[in-house]
Amino acid sequence: MKSYRKELWFNIPTRVELINITPQVNQCLRESGIKEGLVLVNAMHITASVFINDDESGLHHDYQVWLEKLAPHEPISQYRHNNTGEDNGDAHLKRQIMGREVVVAITEGRLDFGPWEQIFYGEFDGRRRKRILVKIIGE
Repeated sequence: MKSYRKELWFNIPTRVELINITPQVNQCLRESGIKEGLVLVNAMHITASVFINDDESGLHHDYQVWLEKLAPHEPISQYRHNNTGEDNGDAHLKRQIMGREVVVAITEGRLDFGPWEQIFYGEFDGRRRKRILVKIIGE
């Protein structure tokens, strides 16, 4: 069995952003040379997420509106976490809702997706450098 590991780095200029990272994951898959196996993609920061869904702008807008209703950024005083001097209590909750990681099967050298599935990086406390781990195992 072969193993491949790569970190993808992002510095999102806005507080919240959803980015399709499927092309970067596909590049990692090509670099790995693995044809059958699994790929794990996970956010290595507790205020960011990796998830699978459709790459449709209306849906992305709906996600942002929905998440802001569930865990509004302001007032920042509503989160005990922010008593530490942080202002990102909402980002931790948004990450919990959207998830830490995804695992995708690799079949015949391709990501084995269902219709419309794509991999996304969800940033909920941007404006600083963060990373994603791509780990691929297989043959």
